[in-house]
This record gives sequence, C-alpha cells and structure tokens, in this order.
Amino acid sequence: MKITVTTWIGAPLARVFDAARDLDLHLRCMAHTGERAVGGRTTGLICDGEEVTWRARHFGVMQHFTSRITAFDPPRSFQDTMQRGAFRTFVHDHRFVEERGGTTMIDDLEFTAPLGFLGRIAESLFLRRYLERLLAGRAVFIKEAVEADA
Repeated sequence: MKITVTTWIGAPLARVFDAARDLDLHLRCMAHTGERAVGGRTTGLICDGEEVTWRARHFGVMQHFTSRITAFDPPRSFQDTMQRGAFRTFVHDHRFVEERGGTTMIDDLEFTAPLGFLGRIAESLFLRRYLERLLAGRAVFIKEAVEADA
C-alpha cells in the first residue's frame, strides 16, 4: 500500500532536508507515542547507511522498529527502510523540491502489513489512515518548526 503526503514549507531546501532527518526533532514530534531512540544513531542528523531503532507505543502495544538510511542524495532525497519491525515491508522516501520561494517536501511511504490476507484487511480498515495521519502530523510539525526558525 502507498501513501503520499506533500507539504510546502517556507524555508530553503537544505534546511528542510536537515529537519526531516533530525532525530531530535522527530522525537519531539512523536512524543504522543512515547517514542524513544534506543539503538544505533539516537540523536542529531541521521546520514547514509546509519540505523536507528525506535521504541514506541502504537495501538496500545510497545513496538520496536529499526530503520536504515538506504539512499541518500542531499539535499534532494533520502530513503529509510525497515530492517526489523512489525511490518512485512516499510520503505519511506523523503523528497525535496525547491519551488515558489520555499521547499516542497514529499513523503512517499510504501508498506505491507504482516499476516497475508488479514494484514491486507488491516491495511484497508485502519493502518493506512493511521500512518497517513502520522505522516501528515510529522509534516506539519516540521513545517512549523522550520518556519518558526526562519
């Protein structure tokens, strides 16, 4: 299943790129889930080939999720790919385009739930909406943080 969230941000390309890979900013954004970075790189700007392991509560269950930066083209794009976690697949492409005096941030998330047919039902019933809200909320958080610093 694929989700795309597009957000225009009134800030320079490099600044938005760095904000999107800032682990400290991400933690502030996801505070409502109790998310913590517990392994790999846990603070600062994540870079090519680095991993981070997150611990957070989703759907009332404590989850661990390890992601690696698997593509890195600063300041235009980067990709994080799940290495370990609850999903069968989870790939998040972050793209940045300079336009209209600012930057358009494009989040493309492709994911597959585990459990075959039951997972596909879960994707349709609630996972897609849940992940779309998380991505959209993250995008607004980044936008507000970066524009406030401008």
